[in-house]
Amino acid sequence: MNYRMILYMMGQIFKVVGLFMLLPILVGFIYGESHVVTSFGIPLLILIFTGFAFTLRKPKDNSVYSVEGFVSVASSWIGVSAIGALPFVISGEIPKYIDALFETVSGFTTTGSTILSDIESMSRSCLFWRSLTHWMGGMGILMFVLAIMSSNDSRTMHMMRAECAGPNVGRLVSKSKFSARILYAIYIAITALEIVFLLFGGLPFYDCVIHAFSSAGTGGFSMYSASIGHYNSVYIEMVIAVFILLFGVNFNLYYYLIIRKFSLAFKNEEVRVYFGLVIGATAIITLNIMKLYDGFADALRHSFFMVSSTITSTGFATADTTQWPVFSQTLLLLLMFVGSCAGSTGGGMKVSRILIIFKSGFKELKYVINPRAVATVKMDGKPVDKDVIRGAVSYGVLFMLLLCCSLLIVSLDKYSIEESVSAVITCMNNIGFGVGAFGPNGGFGGLSTLSKSVLCVDMLLGRLEIYPLIMLFASKRR
Repeated sequence: MNYRMILYMMGQIFKVVGLFMLLPILVGFIYGESHVVTSFGIPLLILIFTGFAFTLRKPKDNSVYSVEGFVSVASSWIGVSAIGALPFVISGEIPKYIDALFETVSGFTTTGSTILSDIESMSRSCLFWRSLTHWMGGMGILMFVLAIMSSNDSRTMHMMRAECAGPNVGRLVSKSKFSARILYAIYIAITALEIVFLLFGGLPFYDCVIHAFSSAGTGGFSMYSASIGHYNSVYIEMVIAVFILLFGVNFNLYYYLIIRKFSLAFKNEEVRVYFGLVIGATAIITLNIMKLYDGFADALRHSFFMVSSTITSTGFATADTTQWPVFSQTLLLLLMFVGSCAGSTGGGMKVSRILIIFKSGFKELKYVINPRAVATVKMDGKPVDKDVIRGAVSYGVLFMLLLCCSLLIVSLDKYSIEESVSAVITCMNNIGFGVGAFGPNGGFGGLSTLSKSVLCVDMLLGRLEIYPLIMLFASKRR
């Protein structure tokens, strides 16, 4: 394994994250928070110095294969999470390191689960850093590095495969580096557009940036314990709901729309199913919760927002879903598993992977009924490669196995089986909230250090889609 190249890539990422830390320092100066000098200055120096130490000499052998790509990504995410937690500890706003680490991992993985019970008491700079980790983690820290640096194209592709979510990753253009730039340009443009729409809703600029960053990464960190429900504004809720749905769409499709290849965008089966699930779940839950609200329109408002927030793994809330009927809670739980589209900033198993698994199951059923039947798994009218099918099924099995192992450990705590299951599911699918004590109005602060550590691993497993983290610990010197 090319360890020098892995350290070199980690160094590049550390330097970029260090530069991003200048932003919360600027916010602190604007709002007169003197603690930012030490709270963010020390981690910034650690990141910058470590980054320069790792990149002082460019490796003579710059070859990167799949295993190096996976290990680089996993190591970098763990490293930036560990150092990114320091501002919370140094400022004293989250005194325990395990709590600060949980909050930071939740931020970078765009999970949105929190250990905080009094969010409003946090400084503006730390609140900004929480949401900024969402924005950086949404498209991927490494993706940003690949977009700005000149690199070997095959190396870039291996790393894009390691960090991008979904069954497979392909180039938009001939050079992977330019693909990364296009994706990030689209990401920045949609984020800026959401800020503008929120400004029209009367929100202060700071509030707009915080919630746009969280929406872009489909994370869910808010400035208020009541989340988006704090504003009690239909306009704000609908703007955020629409934008998080847009961030849950495969970004490749936006590129196709830009270059006027409309047929490629509109015939995408995954997107059709994705929006179909949103519409269907919204309609069903609306009818199920109508008696809890003032008529159909009010029920539809809350149903649409919570379905959008759940399927995209955002975690924003306008209602306490623990008060909803069990049927609606169960439907939301199923949406947590499904998640958004591959190649988006959303979490979950991804709609395309679920489709492939279901179609593969039906194909095998046809063989059982008629061994001579000729059946193929198709997506968008094209046969799916056998390796992709095997990868999707293997991922599903591995996902469930790791989920069960995590559940066994988390169940050692005092919580009910329903709460423990929801805690693991919400972290592995990067959702943000579960049921009971971990519902939209709850938090994860009451968990033991062991459980928080396990859930931190689960969040990383979910965001990196398992394999990079396994490769980090299972890989051998070649």
